[in-house]
Amino acid sequence: MPGLRKILIANRGEIACRIQRTAQALGYRTVAVFSDADADALHVQLADEAVNIGPAPVQQSYLNIPAILDAARRTGADAIHPGYGFLSENAGFARACQDAGITFIGPSPDAIELMGSKRLSKLAMLDAGVPCIKGYQGEEQDDATLSREAARIGYPLMIKASAGGGGRGMRLVHEANDLLEQLRTARSEALHGFGSDELILEQALIDPRHVEVQLFGDQHGNLIYLGERDCSIQRRHQKVIEEAPCPVMNAELRHAMGEAALKAGRAVHYVGAGTVEFLLDARGQFYFLEMNTRLQVEHPVTELITGLDLVAWQLHVAEGLPLPLRQEQVQLCGHAMEVRLYAEDPAHGFLPQTGRITAWEPALQSGVRIDHGLIEGQTVSPFYDPMLGKIIAHGATREEARRKLLRAVQDSVLLGVQSNQRLLAGLLEHPQFISGEFSTGFIQTHFAEHPCMHAHVPSAEELAIAAALLYQASAQVHHAPLAGWRNNASVPLLYRIGLEDQEWSVELNAVPGEPYRIQVATTPFELKIIQCDGHWASLDINGIRRRHAYRLEAGQLWLFTRPGSVRLVDRTQALVSSQASVSSGTLKAPMDGAIVDVLVTEGSPVSKGQLLVVLEAMKMEHPLKSGIDGVLKRLQVRVGDQVKNRQILLEVE
Repeated sequence: MPGLRKILIANRGEIACRIQRTAQALGYRTVAVFSDADADALHVQLADEAVNIGPAPVQQSYLNIPAILDAARRTGADAIHPGYGFLSENAGFARACQDAGITFIGPSPDAIELMGSKRLSKLAMLDAGVPCIKGYQGEEQDDATLSREAARIGYPLMIKASAGGGGRGMRLVHEANDLLEQLRTARSEALHGFGSDELILEQALIDPRHVEVQLFGDQHGNLIYLGERDCSIQRRHQKVIEEAPCPVMNAELRHAMGEAALKAGRAVHYVGAGTVEFLLDARGQFYFLEMNTRLQVEHPVTELITGLDLVAWQLHVAEGLPLPLRQEQVQLCGHAMEVRLYAEDPAHGFLPQTGRITAWEPALQSGVRIDHGLIEGQTVSPFYDPMLGKIIAHGATREEARRKLLRAVQDSVLLGVQSNQRLLAGLLEHPQFISGEFSTGFIQTHFAEHPCMHAHVPSAEELAIAAALLYQASAQVHHAPLAGWRNNASVPLLYRIGLEDQEWSVELNAVPGEPYRIQVATTPFELKIIQCDGHWASLDINGIRRRHAYRLEAGQLWLFTRPGSVRLVDRTQALVSSQASVSSGTLKAPMDGAIVDVLVTEGSPVSKGQLLVVLEAMKMEHPLKSGIDGVLKRLQVRVGDQVKNRQILLEVE
């Protein structure tokens, strides 16, 4: 079989960049595809060639099969790597590549089709002798049938989109009274996300571990597994921390799970990289969850403990080469751990965040790898998944890997959008996580009241730093020495510094040649600016020197104080508003997104807690409900509208 020459990567973001690194290092030419929203993205800049495939919405670009195949034809690409997400598990796309004479870097369309259906794959796994959890995976999908089957299975139970993953179309139901509403939401999310509203039901295991096995097969019938990964730290069924090996794994259990994964792979004559996911209970019993017929987001932890490049293996297998190792040659070395960096706000239900990246400086340290697709100045849009990148660490022991990863999370500077950095650091520092004794319910159980799950209140020191940087900027604008440009320097300046709806007063007194004397409530500071260049400030605060990244534009200060950032606003010159606060009857968009459902009309009565509008952003649906009883006075959106963060959607009187 002739070797490949040029590879088109049908994806975006960090995975497109990661695939390009290996492909180019092995001598292949690469082609990037991009939407209008990604014209200046890093994956576009890294590629040898790039082709615009359509507008920002995924249906018109990254899911547009004719446009992607046309890009391959125009550039002469003889292979397509789908990455993960988008078309990576689309059997129709794999067949279309074959029909066009293009090598699809992945398994056969038949394997994708079977394992891409949770319903059909579970039936196949039962036939193959793979342990499966009790549930319903029948063809009848009406509410009456699902309600009857739910009663048979018992509560709590999971609703899952048969064609889905990543937490979309998935709902945990504790009581029969909640079933119909959750079925509606799951169907809608599944249809929008995957083009199919087919569902399955499964008994919910309470607080299991989520453990997956990495498979690899070639075109010669060889199939091996490369150890396992623990992906139990999740929120809303989306993974947050992954590690390899699993902290509670032993040789006997690893062999049993590995053999079960091989049974799953052999049942579909699997070729390429794939992952069989299991739920592991406290008794050591495990059950088939699903098979992902693609490269996983968390593949770097397997690479770090095996010393292998899984993308290189994918390319070699696609060229018809045999696997480079036999099962007995696979060796696991040390421990690896990965966190997913998201543009989201944990304090507000993990709402996705949008905005312009004003600073991105990933931590550089030994034993740490950072996969990302970010460049300063780019805009995080509402059209795609909110994951920005991954921070991965390797160590001789689990504790060494955790310690390295924590430092890298704390030191990676991200300004311009709210992220989950404080949550990641909090998870890595939690005693229960450090012990290795945790389950999929870890965040819900241990972090409901954690400070990172509540709106950040700036510390007195952060407010003092903000006042000093604002004063410094004013002095430079007026070409005055750091003592300022006032006639009476002995009178303290009073700053009003705001964060969302809150505001704090800070007194700053500057005397030439002396540190600033700053008072925040009852806390005094002596602060000296050692160096300040608009990007980093080296500060001496009460005799301790530290460096802080920052960006200051038009009175808005993004300040990084480890392990996260805070956006503060200078309101010193703003008029004090006498306007009353907006009533709870005004419903505003919590983020940029698209209106996918409007369930009310003007003039209709509404009750507190009633579902009014459904907003879709970053591949998830967000139900928006009324805050009061009343009558819908004004409706300002309709299905299909694109809305901005804080835009008024409707008013209830």
